[in-house]
Amino acid sequence: MSDDPAQKSVWRLDIGSEAETIELAQEFSTLVRCGDAVMLSGDLGAGKTTFARALIRALVEDPALEAPSPTFTLMQIYEGAGKRVVHADFYRLEDAAELAGLGWEEATDDSIVLVEWAERAREALSPDRLEVRLSFVDGDNREARRLTISGYGRFVSQLASFKAIRELLRKSGWAGVARSFLQGDASTRAYERLEQPDGRRAILMISPARPDGPPIRYGKSYSAIARLAENVVPFVALSQALRGLGLSAPEVYAMDLDAGLLIIEDLGGEGVVDDNGPIVERYLEAAGALAFLHAQHLPDTIAIEGYGDYRIPPYDLDALLIEVELLVDWYLPRVKAPISSGARAIFLNLWRQALVQAATAAPSWTLRDYHSPNLLWLAQRNGLARVGMLDFQDCVLGHPAYDVASLGQDARVDVSDDLELKLLAAYAKLRRDADPAFDMAAFAKAYAILAAQRATKILGIFARLDRRDGKPQYLGHLPRVESYLRKSLRHPALADVKAWYEANIPGLFRDA
Repeated sequence: MSDDPAQKSVWRLDIGSEAETIELAQEFSTLVRCGDAVMLSGDLGAGKTTFARALIRALVEDPALEAPSPTFTLMQIYEGAGKRVVHADFYRLEDAAELAGLGWEEATDDSIVLVEWAERAREALSPDRLEVRLSFVDGDNREARRLTISGYGRFVSQLASFKAIRELLRKSGWAGVARSFLQGDASTRAYERLEQPDGRRAILMISPARPDGPPIRYGKSYSAIARLAENVVPFVALSQALRGLGLSAPEVYAMDLDAGLLIIEDLGGEGVVDDNGPIVERYLEAAGALAFLHAQHLPDTIAIEGYGDYRIPPYDLDALLIEVELLVDWYLPRVKAPISSGARAIFLNLWRQALVQAATAAPSWTLRDYHSPNLLWLAQRNGLARVGMLDFQDCVLGHPAYDVASLGQDARVDVSDDLELKLLAAYAKLRRDADPAFDMAAFAKAYAILAAQRATKILGIFARLDRRDGKPQYLGHLPRVESYLRKSLRHPALADVKAWYEANIPGLFRDA
């Protein structure tokens, strides 16, 4: 286990009371997870056990837990809230070999480990660890402490993020509030719900800038070619712009753009689906919100106060094509349908021909993930403002049919043919009411092409989430997306593309 200073991060802070020590330990409960270790050291009476007890109570969500010092038992085990916590004291150990007799490896497997006097057997702990040293700093204030916190392994970066979150919460008036994790999505972002004692709520969005991947074409990474947001600036810009149009995107209350942190409005948890699937009224209103948006003269640049201008990137042909390649790279290996380099070249050429017209049409804001997981229902608001919009940071300038297809062929829930037609009809009527020159036939063609492109991309993404990212839950959506793809490929404009799929992925059409 390396203690190389170049491979650790250090944070020092002074606190003035035992209550602050407890509060800090509770905040650390949001940082550690199973497999991590927390080492506690410091002067006798400096508060190691106080810190450990507060952290354990927060982790197992039991504020009344006794959690005594394990000085004599050497090890105490706690379970709760889906976590297992091992609290140990190594003061009485002579060396690490004694841990075997305690069943240390079995007890700590897949657990969060808190150890006092850990320096006596440091090698027994995970390389992903925090070291917390408490010391006295003020003779006049017996409760004042200095904490020196060092992060190793994954905590090198996590500790910096934790510090930034703590500072943002304090500056914005959200310090000391109740914090609870929200279920994440397919991305690397994380979310917490914040709740004040008076019931006011907000969402903490944790989305640090992601490092650019390796260059794969033109010296650019996949995310650069696909025009994916690499920081939170696009979210801030689009939130401001959508709200300026009277639509319901979350207001941004506070931000640390460098750290990728936002405190945003909590729009609640009521969605547009129920146990029976899509709620028709809500889907129709969501289609109406798109029709309203697409009827506006939208800028390609948004000014962010205190930051500068954000320019929305184009959803160009390169971006659309790099996305369909996900099918070849990830989905085809899953269904055991290998293809030759020549077949791959034909695939891309066919898609290039199919997409060129949509890619060069007059663009609108394409929010890109406009489907049920990212749509909320705000019954207390009026009209189109009842549709709450989330996850629009990857917005691009693209064909308006793309987002309509995202809704009408929702990858996460079955949308019937009847409802899809109702959505298209409602959207078309609203667009024609706003502009009598709206060409529904051209829109329907673009809708079929972009729906097929999106389904092709999603099949690749869901296969990748399983194989690369260890998220097999998305495989359950594959049959639905395959069905959407087959339906879209029936359009005459995609006849040659469909023929390629039939020849190279025959299983896609078998028993359909």
